[in-house]
Amino acid sequence: MKRFLLSAVILATSLQLQAQTTYSLEDCRRMATTHNKEMQIAGEKVTAAEHLRKAARTQYLPNLAANGGYVRNQKNISLLGEDMYAPIYSYSSDGTTIDYANSWNNEWTVVDGTAVPLDANGTPFNPSSDPDKILWKNKAYIPKDAFELNTKNIFAGAITITQPLFMGGKIRELNRIADSNKKLAEASLEGQTSETIVNTDVAYWRIVSLVNKEKLAKSYVSLLKKLEGDVEKAIAFGVSTKSDGLSVKVKLNEAEMSLLQVEDGLKLSHMALCQICGLPLETSFTLEDETLDELPKIPETSSVTETSINNRYEVKSLEQMVNMAESSRKIELSRFMPNAALTAGYLVSNPNSYNGYENEFGGEFQVGVVVNVPLFHFGERIHTLRSAESEKRQAIYKLDETKEKIELDITQARFKTNESVRKALMTASNKEKAEENLRYASIGFEAGTINASTLMEAQTAWLKAHSDHIDAQIDAQLCKVYLQKALGTLK
Repeated sequence: MKRFLLSAVILATSLQLQAQTTYSLEDCRRMATTHNKEMQIAGEKVTAAEHLRKAARTQYLPNLAANGGYVRNQKNISLLGEDMYAPIYSYSSDGTTIDYANSWNNEWTVVDGTAVPLDANGTPFNPSSDPDKILWKNKAYIPKDAFELNTKNIFAGAITITQPLFMGGKIRELNRIADSNKKLAEASLEGQTSETIVNTDVAYWRIVSLVNKEKLAKSYVSLLKKLEGDVEKAIAFGVSTKSDGLSVKVKLNEAEMSLLQVEDGLKLSHMALCQICGLPLETSFTLEDETLDELPKIPETSSVTETSINNRYEVKSLEQMVNMAESSRKIELSRFMPNAALTAGYLVSNPNSYNGYENEFGGEFQVGVVVNVPLFHFGERIHTLRSAESEKRQAIYKLDETKEKIELDITQARFKTNESVRKALMTASNKEKAEENLRYASIGFEAGTINASTLMEAQTAWLKAHSDHIDAQIDAQLCKVYLQKALGTLK
């Protein structure tokens, strides 16, 4: 039975070790950039901007539209307001001239050698200026109902094609805005990538730091436990006092409390890295750099250049904002120019207006050119143009200010990186001295030449020197990441 239990424990342990995965910094970066929700949102913004860019290209192409409608009217349309009578003329025998004498019942007289008709009172009149005095022999009856159109049910439809010919440059600038909008989204994705990588590196190196501090804390607890046993023996022999023993116990309790805090912090840091990388929070893993033996080398820093400034996604974004402001200015300027478009289509209606308003469908093809020329606008377009010019200048000022701040940011990151490298070298030297000091103190305590408090001071100095060296190594790695971000090379 004991052998079975032992085999089961060994098997479970081996399975656990096999299930545990070791991740490198690049692995964590790759998982984080793949699963990060903010990056997925930024990627979708790039996709949306690409579709808007393609949509803007279609503005150069003709637009085809179909329209249709139906109207029910209460009344029909009548061309006459009442019944009417139309006069009937008589013509000469050859049919070429009108015979007024035979067309009218008016009497005639001669005035100055010219025949002039007489009205009903026998007074001569001019038929051109007083046609109502003419007495017609024959009249045609025209009823009102004969000129009534059946328009109670109206159907209409049209298919229209519109091709822009000249729009003052609006379409070209809209396409440029769409291009800049896509580049702006790509710069935003690049910036989100940098932020994600920085957050991943911070979480990664925090775990590395806590793993090594956990080892350091355990070593410190072991030293204090050994010292506690030695002091108890010394107290038994009367070499040390109970005060020394209590001081060691207090120090040991503090060390165990610090170890507990480090262990809790390590668990939370593991969960934080899992969340960033898209892993289950309880995933068990180790990191490739936990030993802190061979860390990646810190790159040599160089002076700030125009290229390093232009690599920043903030500059790329603001440059596109300047381009978009310039295109907006040109669009406002295009409002002063004429617009022209070619139109063509087919129009159909019922009643058929081309055949006496018969209740049937009839239609025709149409081709034309539409031109719009702005004449007067009370200065509205001038003010909007000046507003667009002001917005462009704002974008340029913002770009210049950002470049100045980025130059300071790069310089500061470069100084901090150099400082962190020097600090790591100094703490390494301090760690060696603290180890040597602890070795001499331990020998002296065993020989009885120094007391327990002196040894504890050496142990405390040893702990601080190791802890400072761990912090310096981690700080150097983070400064390298911050410098790469400042230079715009963290991709």
